[in-house]
Amino acid sequence: MLSVFAEPAATGAAQAGEAAQAGPLGLITSFLPMILLIVVFYFLLIRPQRKRDKENREMLANLKVGDEIITIGGIVGTITKIKDEKIVIETGTKTEKQLMTLERWAVRSVEKKLSAD
Repeated sequence: MLSVFAEPAATGAAQAGEAAQAGPLGLITSFLPMILLIVVFYFLLIRPQRKRDKENREMLANLKVGDEIITIGGIVGTITKIKDEKIVIETGTKTEKQLMTLERWAVRSVEKKLSAD
């Protein structure tokens, strides 16, 4: 009965001795899957998110009076006034206009106007 338990322990010790003899190469090959996983996560998740965050910051910094925007709540309006982190937008029809004050971060996107070319 003891030989059944002793045999796996002996082979485990032999394998540990072989890994120690392999040196740095054995260490690199054991960490290679983890390193590859981190690289894949960086290129598939982290890098694209940083790019979207940068584009969003640039869009918010470039807001100007007259831009037609869509808020994160789905409200469409035209910027009439900008002061620091607050913007005032005009919504509604030509006959029934409403002014709304929003935080700058609440802007989701700026609608691009087509040129009259």
